[in-house]
Order: sequence, then structure tokens, then C-alpha cells
Amino acid sequence: MQPAAATPVPSLAREFALLFVLATLWGASYSFIKIGVATIPPVTLIAARTLIAGAILLAVMRWQGLRLPTDATTWRRFLFQACLNSVVPFTLIAWAELTVDAGLATILNSTSPIFAFLLTALITRHEVVNGRRVFGVVAGLLGTSLIVGVQALDGLGRELLAQIAVVAATVCYAGAAIFGRSFKGLHPILPAAGSMLCGAAILIPASLIVDHPWTLAPSGASLLALLGLSVFSTALAFVIYFRLVHTLGAIGTTSVAYLRVPIGVGIGVLFLGEQLGATAWIGLVCVVAGVIAMTWPARAKS
Repeated sequence: MQPAAATPVPSLAREFALLFVLATLWGASYSFIKIGVATIPPVTLIAARTLIAGAILLAVMRWQGLRLPTDATTWRRFLFQACLNSVVPFTLIAWAELTVDAGLATILNSTSPIFAFLLTALITRHEVVNGRRVFGVVAGLLGTSLIVGVQALDGLGRELLAQIAVVAATVCYAGAAIFGRSFKGLHPILPAAGSMLCGAAILIPASLIVDHPWTLAPSGASLLALLGLSVFSTALAFVIYFRLVHTLGAIGTTSVAYLRVPIGVGIGVLFLGEQLGATAWIGLVCVVAGVIAMTWPARAKS
């Protein structure tokens, strides 16, 4: 007889590894957006992002022999998920990054686990809300503050409307993580593709009306940023995201927002020769502790 406890360990390690990959993909998206909106207007950038990502996911589905659902109920849910997870937050962040630095947008967006926790505790109550998860939220926020340092928030308040837009996008992400659990039973690529296609259906007409994209002359850097944003930070990222929503839960999955900050710092240390202060190392430990506290299963299951 095989021991029942042997399976969860590698499974949990795999989910944590996927959480790290997702944090990297989404952490890079803020830089991609900043480069993209330099010569591509926000609505058109996000319309192209959702269209390209949706097309890639459809091609992968065809290769895997999967088909999208045909019932109206599921497509209404795809549409609602698209508004929560792409149309509204993607556009708000892209518009905000016309004036807000990518780093500050990442910091503001790292608060999504707090909103997911509050929505879960006060409204949906679909997950266990215990002291360990409260500790995770507090430790993650404290760690993020220590990593970025007070000086990183110097720009806070100068472009208040744009910063409010990023926070509003964060609330949307928290709601999307909770609503995403309703797709349990579907292959993760199906809600990813369905929501991207619904998002494109909304944003492409808006782009044609608002931006007249045929008159634009985007730079090569913006086009490459759009490609990276669509392929890696959207198509690949959303397949991983919908899987993690079911395996780690909504609160656990939104903890990816905390991981984006130390990953950005790590990239700076490895490739740009930046230095980490003592408080940043303490902050990194807090973030890791917070993510583990928020994602570790409440109890072992056979």
C-alpha cells in the first residue's frame, strides 16, 4: 500500500514553482506596457494584447484537441471574467502608465491579496480565513514596503487619478481571482481563451472608434513589447493563473502580486548590478513567509 502523504509534497512544490513563474510573467508586464504605450495608445495596445493572446490560445487548443464551450451561460461568465480580469484592469493600468512609472504601478498593484482577502472575509467566504492568512497579508505588505523603501513611493500622489486607476485595477484583479473559481472543472486554457476573446470583442471596436489605429506609427520597441506582453504575460500567464486559482485558491493566487516586487529587485541585482540593503533582505524574507502563509493548504488531504 502506498502512503497517502507521498503525493501532496511534489504537487505543492509544483504549484509554488508555477506561482513564481506567474509572478515573473506578470512582473514583466508593467515594463512591457510602459514601452508599449510610448507609441501605441492604451486602448489599442490592450485590444491587440487580448486579440493576439486569444488567437495563440485558440491555436494551442486546436493542437491539443480542445474546444470552447458553446452554451450561452458559460460565455456570459467568460464575458464577466474578461471585464474583471482584462478589459477594465488592463486598460486602466495602460492608461495610468502614460504618467506613472512601471515600478510604482507594480507596487500599487501588489495590494491585490489584501482586496482578495477582504472580499473573501466580508462577502464570499468561500475560503478559510484564519490567523495564518491574516499574517500572510500583513507580512507580504510589510515585506513589499521594506523592499521598495520609502523613496520608491516619492511619486505617490503626484498623478493621483492615474494611481487611483491602478488601485481600481487591483480591486478588479481580486474580484477576478474569486470569480475565476466558478470555472472549476474546465481545462485552464478554456476560460483563458474565452475571456481573452470576449475582451478582444469589446476592445477592438473601442480601439477603432477612439484611436483610429490605421493612422498610428508604432516603434519597433513598442511592437516587440506588445508581442512579449501578449505571448508571455497574457497567453501563457493566464493558463497558469486559472490553474492556480483552483489549486491554491483565490487568496493564494493573488499573493503572486507580492512576489512581483522581489523578482523585480532580483532582476536588478543580477543584470543591472544593483545592491540590496539590509532592510530589503528582511523584506524579502517577509514576502516569502507571507506567500507561504497564504498559499499553504489549511489541512492535508488524502
